Amino acid sequence: MVAILGVLAAVVIPNVGRFIGRGEEEAWETEFANVQTAVVAMMVDNQLTELSNPVLEANATDNMSVFPDTSVCGTHKLNDPDGNIYINGLDKDGYFLYQHDIKGGGTANETVNYVATEMTKGTYYVDKAGTVYQKTTGY
Repeated sequence: MVAILGVLAAVVIPNVGRFIGRGEEEAWETEFANVQTAVVAMMVDNQLTELSNPVLEANATDNMSVFPDTSVCGTHKLNDPDGNIYINGLDKDGYFLYQHDIKGGGTANETVNYVATEMTKGTYYVDKAGTVYQKTTGY
């Protein structure tokens, strides 16, 4: 009986450790893919061909309410998808993945979430074309 338990432990324990490590790797890869997909969706919804003020590597963040573009209303963030003008002080600045103000004309409380949660485990930065890079995985 003890010998059987010893053999089972010798087989099971190394495999469990291998699966735990693989799960973490899959988790950060999935999070990265979700952030990249959300950036693409946000750019398509807002008819953006590039990001005016992308979050650069030095400012990599895990906060999706300030990612990926920190444009200022009336300067870089000019018109919503319907052509309404964004008004500085009344509309929220930036094109963000969490709580993005998609409507211009001073309707700042009409927001969209492209990701499920405000904070991610990893930290991210992005180039003007909308390609996301992962600085840290967080796992």
